[in-house]
This record gives sequence, structure tokens and C-alpha cells, in this order.
Amino acid sequence: MRPDDFAAWSRQVQVQMEDTLDALLPAPEAVPARLHQAMRYAVLDGGKRVRPLLVFAAGELVRAPVALLARAAAAVEMIHAYSLVHDDMPCMDDDALRRGKPTVHVKYDEATALLVGDALQAQAFGILADSNCSPSSRVAMLSLLASASGSGGMCGGQAIDLESVGMPLTLQELEQMHRLKTGALLRASVLLGALCGDEPLNSAGRAALEAYSQAVGLAFQVVDDVLDATADSQTLGKTAGKDAQDNKPTYVSILGLDASQALAKKLSNEAHQALGLWGDDAMRLRQLADLIVQRKA
Repeated sequence: MRPDDFAAWSRQVQVQMEDTLDALLPAPEAVPARLHQAMRYAVLDGGKRVRPLLVFAAGELVRAPVALLARAAAAVEMIHAYSLVHDDMPCMDDDALRRGKPTVHVKYDEATALLVGDALQAQAFGILADSNCSPSSRVAMLSLLASASGSGGMCGGQAIDLESVGMPLTLQELEQMHRLKTGALLRASVLLGALCGDEPLNSAGRAALEAYSQAVGLAFQVVDDVLDATADSQTLGKTAGKDAQDNKPTYVSILGLDASQALAKKLSNEAHQALGLWGDDAMRLRQLADLIVQRKA
């Protein structure tokens, strides 16, 4: 594969992740079968796998083993899938469409959707705990994913999001919410990939990845807000225009569409600049920053 063939590399990672997730999820016939089938419905055959792509791209910088990267990527993707299942439930965002198909609570029922999220979260940490790496690396990865998932990360951002419906937020408050809700798990994806290497990152390398993660994490949400305001439900695979319908503060509602698009581009440039330390070795991470900003769904 040519090093500049990003589309082929992405497809390879996505196919590998589908196989890895399929193998790590409980078998559909295993008791309790309905729960296991719903877990697989929530995780398999859907999404762009941006977080696994970030894990693999960061892993390339440290020559990490592919098998270890696949496990780390599967863990973070299960956390992401669980968050979507819970986020779609009537007590939260109350959405009926995700990844172009009925949400889990619509396809199954609310109680099953709640248990799917709980089980996927537990499964993610079990996958990391069983990884074939040093005990210190396993502990570091478990700690990182826990911090990114909890009240100081994704769940905390979701709580702020729910509390902010119908309320005016400053740009700084909106940014803080999204650094937790979306950015924390994207940051964890990058750092998990780096932790899969045999040698720890030096302080300069860690700082560079932190700066990159901060930029792409925020850019991802800015683009999400732009797409929610401009794309249709068929293209998005989820209900379009729902943020405005639910009176949620967004980058578009605060800055306007043109300024939001300009901000996404600025953040992409910042992500590129953060990776100067690695030169061409960080090509995949740069390409992913472009993908995040240029995506149409």
C-alpha cells in the first residue's frame, strides 16, 4: 500500500475493526441472547470508525503492534457506541435514527437499550484489561479511558449538554462542554494509540499529541453542528436539524454558519501545526484532521 493512499488505509482499518469487534462481542446466540443481539446491533456495521482510525494513526508513530491497537480501538469504539445508545434514549436526546437505522431503544426497547450501554461499557474495560502488553501500560490505558468516559469527560459533557437546553451559553462555555462531551474520547483515542508502543512518549511528544487532540476534538463538534444545520437526515444517518428543534446551543447558533466553517478550518490548521515534531511520520493523523473537517456526514 502506498503511504499516501489514505482511502485504502482507512478501509483496511475499518474492515479490521469490524472483524475485531465481531470477535470480541458476545455471540448472538449466547444467553442472554436478546441483550447480546442488541449489543451487536449497536456496534457492528455502522459509523466511520473515526476513533479507531485515530488509535491506529497514533500507533504508527510509536510502531505499535497491530493486534494491540485493534484491542485498544475496539475498547474506545464500544465506549462510543454505548454513549450513542444512551444519548438516543427518550430521557436524553430522544432520537429514533442512528447510523441510518432505528436506534436501539426503538428496535428493541428502552430497558434493553439501557442494558446495552451498561454492558458495552463493561466490555470495553475488560478488553483493555486483557490486552497483551505490560501491566503498567494496561493500567495507563484503563485509567485514560475511564477518565475520558466519566464525569470529568464524556458523561460530564453530556450532563452539561442536557442542562443547557434553552439556555444561552457563551462561546467559552460551549467549548468547555464539547471538550468533555466529544473531545475527551477523541483525545483518549489518540493517546491510547501512543500508549500501545513499547516506549513511552517523551514530554514533547505527549504535548504535541495533546495539542493535536484538542484541535481535532473541537473541530469534530464544530463540523457536527454545521452538518446538523445544513445536511439532511438521509445523508447524516440521524435526525437532521434536531439541535435547533430542541433549542440547544451550538456553534452555528452562536457564531453563525460562515464563522463556524471558518473555525473548523482554523482548528484543522492548528492540528497540522501541532504535529511538526514528527514530519511525514504523522501523515495519517494530518489526513484524519482533514477528514474530520471535510466530512459530509
